[in-house]
Amino acid sequence: MARRKAPETRIYKVIFNNQGQVFEIYARHVSPGGLLGFIEVEHILFGERSQLIVDSSEEKLKTEFAGVKRVFIPMHAVVRVDEVEKPGSGRIHAGEAGTGKVTPFPLPIVKPRKE
Repeated sequence: MARRKAPETRIYKVIFNNQGQVFEIYARHVSPGGLLGFIEVEHILFGERSQLIVDSSEEKLKTEFAGVKRVFIPMHAVVRVDEVEKPGSGRIHAGEAGTGKVTPFPLPIVKPRKE
């Protein structure tokens, strides 16, 4: 029987769509959260800085999430959540629909009421 890790040592990789891009982040805590239809991601992890290599997409993520205590991601934007052994470097990919990579879930169309 596989032994479960303690919650404080778990690491999750969360992949989600955000404004036409695909974000890949690593975090210590992921839960359904208190807002209906959202997942809550806390304690976002970033890779160690290297003096030689600068990853521009991870730098953009650091800037995007600077000062953020927790982030609420709409469930329809989440592509995948994995529990991983160790954190990697976060990334931002171009999310072009129809290229076979990641297609966002269609949003419901709300028609205005006729009064």
